[in-house]
Amino acid sequence: MRKHFCVFILALTTWSAAQQPSGNDNAPLLPNMDAKAGNAAVQSYISQHKQAILQEFEQFLALPNVASDTPNIEKNANALLEMLRKRGFTGQLLRTGNAPPAVFAEVPHAVGSPVLFYAHYDGQPVEKASWTQDPWKPVLANKSRPDAANNLDDPDTRLYARSSSDDKAAIIGLLTAYDAVQAMHLPPSIAIKFLFEGEEEAGSPHLSTILTEHAEQLQADLYVICDGPTNQNGDAQILFGSRGVLPVQITAFGPNRPLHSGHYGNWALNPIMEIAQLISKLRTTDAEITIPGFYKPVRPLTPAEQAALKNVPMIDAQLKTELGLGRTEGGASLAEQIMKPSLNLDRIEGGGSGPNPANAIPSSATAYIDFRLVPDQTPEIVKQQLESYLRELGYFLVNKPPTQEERLQHPKLLQVVWAAGYPPQRTDIGAPESKAFIGAAQTVTGEKLVVLPTLGGSTPSFMFEQHFKKPVIGLPIANYDNNQHAANENIKLKNLWEGILLYSAIYRQLGNLFGFVNLRLAE
Repeated sequence: MRKHFCVFILALTTWSAAQQPSGNDNAPLLPNMDAKAGNAAVQSYISQHKQAILQEFEQFLALPNVASDTPNIEKNANALLEMLRKRGFTGQLLRTGNAPPAVFAEVPHAVGSPVLFYAHYDGQPVEKASWTQDPWKPVLANKSRPDAANNLDDPDTRLYARSSSDDKAAIIGLLTAYDAVQAMHLPPSIAIKFLFEGEEEAGSPHLSTILTEHAEQLQADLYVICDGPTNQNGDAQILFGSRGVLPVQITAFGPNRPLHSGHYGNWALNPIMEIAQLISKLRTTDAEITIPGFYKPVRPLTPAEQAALKNVPMIDAQLKTELGLGRTEGGASLAEQIMKPSLNLDRIEGGGSGPNPANAIPSSATAYIDFRLVPDQTPEIVKQQLESYLRELGYFLVNKPPTQEERLQHPKLLQVVWAAGYPPQRTDIGAPESKAFIGAAQTVTGEKLVVLPTLGGSTPSFMFEQHFKKPVIGLPIANYDNNQHAANENIKLKNLWEGILLYSAIYRQLGNLFGFVNLRLAE
């Protein structure tokens, strides 16, 4: 990171003598009185403007936002552009081909280290029949106290709508945090940039091109991914990476038409049974992946990552009760397990569906699998490992529906179709930018801040790291039980208000701490 001498001076003048470098690189960065006063001012702003904040949020949520719905995606992008411009940002739509546009904005003539905040404005498709209300007509509700549904201060009041948590809450949080610091005359210590993507839920197929074509505008010293949940214990958490993801569909074949199970059972190959037996050769019931050499590329945890894991709150017992789990897999905590790669069986299709299945042998069955990857695995390595193992097991592989000749010629036949995936990404927790970011967040959270080496899910964070060679850090604000990607998605208003305060602290304190950490390291 380049040195900004004006930031160094500001760092020295805003920290009290009690907070001067101690010589201990791991000493926490604690909040000063200016930070506390700023937090109080922002909280006052939030309290006075909750109804207006909620109104803008609900208007934004009322716009359907499935990435493939081009007319409504354009409405979302233009609405977002207007929301930014009315706040004084210079903004534009970044386009590539016919893809949904990304929305870029920055504060004109800003000073300080540039920091880019990423979120996405598109959402998952919906099955309206599964929702208790129209997913694009936001509704307030409070299951603990139904009569308190309109109480915006009640910690259990939630706003239900598609993308209420994933990921429009982060966008509203970022914009409102800027409103607050401007209104309360609390100048940002960084040069703020925003990039809001319109097809993250479709796998971000054009984001890399956008980052390449607009690299100069999107340059920053740090990239902040504002997507995902807070910790399951309710505390804020900072994420220093995310697992990669790699989906694959494996199809086995039986007769070329369904057969009566009584007349042909025990003779004709049942592809559902073939798939079930195959899965048992890829993964144990205790989460161990049995593909030869699968774990060989996995990078060992650093001492800093191991220390961070020890400080993650133990919430496994709470989650087991909440989720009705009689046992868990892997023999370790959830925080430890998401540091490992995984193989998840999403579903098996074959033989139709419904309450009255036919007594038949189906003609095919498909397993939908997703791998989660950790450094230094790559999608290419995992693809090679799985296909090599399937061939070792005697299977002939095709990547499209087999011909009649192939079905007759190869008694063990699989169709393997890979989808686009993400490689993993992880930022050094001990890097100066990481320490500064933790310190800025702690001006709000104090010691109640969870530091996770990686998010269990997958984000496009790796693209920013690959393109710009700068640190990437995650700062989500949504409640963990938000029904992300499912019916009745929601955001706790408590999380929104706390998220606004947290984002405002990053704006106000991060630049100061960039200088402070660099001065400490230079000693």
